[in-house]
Amino acid sequence: MNPLEAIGIAEGFIEAGSEEKYIEAWQYLLDTSLVWSLQGWFGRTAVSMIEAGQIIVKEVGEDEPAQVIL
Repeated sequence: MNPLEAIGIAEGFIEAGSEEKYIEAWQYLLDTSLVWSLQGWFGRTAVSMIEAGQIIVKEVGEDEPAQVIL
């Protein structure tokens, strides 16, 4: 997964092909913190998906980008 593919799947201009791939794209955007620097819709959708348990905020390690803790 790369940023363009993840954004495309999230926005719908790239077909995910499965629910798992759609979730994977959102998890990638969250894991890389990219979701917080895109349009507000991305962040709001990510928060909804976190609250629903569809994507997970991972623990921050030394080699990982910082995550926004909700």
